[in-house]
Amino acid sequence: MEKLQYISQGNTRQEQEYNIRKALDNGIKWVQIRWKNAPENELINLCETSKQLCSEYQSLCIINDHVQLAKTIDADGVHLGLSDGSIEEARIILGDNKMIGGTANTISDVIQRMNESCDYIGLGPLRFTSTKEKLSPVLGFEGYQEIIDQLRGKSMVIPKIFAIGGVSLDDIQHLQQIGIYGVAVSGQITSQPAIINEFKKAMIYA
Repeated sequence: MEKLQYISQGNTRQEQEYNIRKALDNGIKWVQIRWKNAPENELINLCETSKQLCSEYQSLCIINDHVQLAKTIDADGVHLGLSDGSIEEARIILGDNKMIGGTANTISDVIQRMNESCDYIGLGPLRFTSTKEKLSPVLGFEGYQEIIDQLRGKSMVIPKIFAIGGVSLDDIQHLQQIGIYGVAVSGQITSQPAIINEFKKAMIYA
């Protein structure tokens, strides 16, 4: 599984598509299409185009929230928030070969996600981020450390956890030392897509 995921940004279909193209041009191998409050037909159009683009670049394309849309366009999977419907239902709809990720904010969320057999867990936010309207309590590095320590204390296998929410290049080494598997990045990649290569280097050699 890739360790770096780009969460798309943009207020219009054109902005979204432009940012996704730039990320792909700069070597991203995993895109999560996230466009809250989008007009339905515009979102479908964006997802269809993005899936095609990702296929051309041999990159994964998953969709935030919309399980049925993911099935319709044959996306590589979905990412579900804590209030976005059940992982179990998504698995029934999409089948065993698609990727399903789930959001978590607390140790109990993480354990719930592990029991639901998510492929990965998006745990956060690391710090305040303006890309999310209803932000969960900020974890900080201490919050991640505490959750990893609690899992180890229960002798549980550490799942593939991705840090989300305001993550930047400078955070990679610290997060990996804590035991975090990967990161999902939105703002920094949107504003400077060329930084993707630096992320990849940091994650391989950290």
